[in-house]
Amino acid sequence: MPPKQLQELLIVQPNLSLLDVRTPAEYAAVHVPQARNEPLTELNPKVLYETGLLTKDQPVYLLCQAGGRAMKALEKFETEGYHHGVVIEGGTQAWIEAGFPVERGMVKTISLDRQIRIAAGSLVLIGVLLSLFVNYSFIALSGFVGAGLVFSGITDWCGLGLLLAKAPWNVRKS
Repeated sequence: MPPKQLQELLIVQPNLSLLDVRTPAEYAAVHVPQARNEPLTELNPKVLYETGLLTKDQPVYLLCQAGGRAMKALEKFETEGYHHGVVIEGGTQAWIEAGFPVERGMVKTISLDRQIRIAAGSLVLIGVLLSLFVNYSFIALSGFVGAGLVFSGITDWCGLGLLLAKAPWNVRKS
């Protein structure tokens, strides 16, 4: 569903079930006002329905930064037997670009996608420098990271992203 259609729905149904599956830090930085944060790494559709946070007869709208994590959240819902999930095209980024209202936090955060690029680039650079100045065998670190990026691109599964999502700065503080 495009952001414009979601905005029109929110005008008439401000309490519809809208889940933002980004990390708590990303959500705290900027989010759609009506969205509830349910990070993908912690998302458990069965619990959300059993506790009454979601109702089985209503659609659940899923939002992330650009759409990828929302698609993974949709897969989780469908695996659990809940087939009323709707992914918002382009995610929060498309919502912002459309000029719709957002709530912004005081703390600026780095998106999970950028954290992954920073970490992967740093590991490659460290591997190259260590191979030049310490021992050539450290070049394997750069090769390992490169292979991981290729694997991530092919499978759309990123172990580094999952690891970073659990980092202290990305975890929900209760």
